[in-house]
Amino acid sequence: MKSKAESRRGGASPRDKTKSSPKAKPVVPRGRTSSDATPSLHLPPSVLLGAHTSTSGGVSQAIGRAQACGFTAAQIFVKNNKQWFAPPLTEEEITQFRAKRKASGIYFFAHNSYLVNLGSQDPELFSTSVRAMTAELERAEALGLPFIVMHPGSHGGAGEEEGLRRIAQGLDEIVRGTPGFRCRMALEITAGQGKALGYKLEHLAWFIEHVRDEKRFGICLDTAHLYAAGYNVRTSEGYQATMAQVEKLFGARRVLGLHLNDSKVPLGKRVDRHAHLGEGEIGLDCFKWIVQDPRWAATPKVLETPKSEDMHEDVENLTKLAPFLQP
Repeated sequence: MKSKAESRRGGASPRDKTKSSPKAKPVVPRGRTSSDATPSLHLPPSVLLGAHTSTSGGVSQAIGRAQACGFTAAQIFVKNNKQWFAPPLTEEEITQFRAKRKASGIYFFAHNSYLVNLGSQDPELFSTSVRAMTAELERAEALGLPFIVMHPGSHGGAGEEEGLRRIAQGLDEIVRGTPGFRCRMALEITAGQGKALGYKLEHLAWFIEHVRDEKRFGICLDTAHLYAAGYNVRTSEGYQATMAQVEKLFGARRVLGLHLNDSKVPLGKRVDRHAHLGEGEIGLDCFKWIVQDPRWAATPKVLETPKSEDMHEDVENLTKLAPFLQP
């Protein structure tokens, strides 16, 4: 979670950045040739796997990019992630996205801007965050998306108790401004970097218990964030203990989505740094357990790892999971 100063500067998130890899060679799955522009996966339709996908050129452009990679699930931003607000979506954009998404069969959901900080004690930043999150929820609702992932917020030095109350206040204000919406807000576990809240599963459970309309909310689990926050999903015992806590605190059905990311930082370091699957501190076993865990069979699972424009790294990462998928 960014500091207030960083938020106002509008800095890009790590997820928006792409790494230059001119020497990288894409994995060419069976049935394709090296002349193909983008490698593609061949996933069973019932397996919901994919990655965060760019909407550059318009939200519907993400659908073609996800199809080219063979994704069955994808996450998008519903507006420019570096700006607080954006011009309204046109009816043409909305109609086009809805039609193309339905034809593709891909499960799409959204992630909000990292500028939003509902934990801020600054009245201006808090009000702007509420208005910005409300606007993003309106866009996601118009596009027919089932949920939008959001980091809860940073208390900025006011303390966790005050920060939790402030975030719950903001969530309630957003709900009041969007009556009858079907699109839910999925509160994401964070790494706990800086003054960020949401790095404990108990924080997320507290929000669910204290908002006025808990039906409007779900949870998003991120493996890199869990590990950096101190949940040892690297070991079988740690994975099972973490998921047992999820079940106890709010139940697996409350988990709307999962982010599959390895971690560049050690257990409990509380720094948000994503790595390619199997190339970080977590290792591949955790991701094998997730894709084979019946609790997550119908839950969309997406990558948020570094990538270049052709997204071949996403295909390479997900190809690592192919041996673990049930036929």
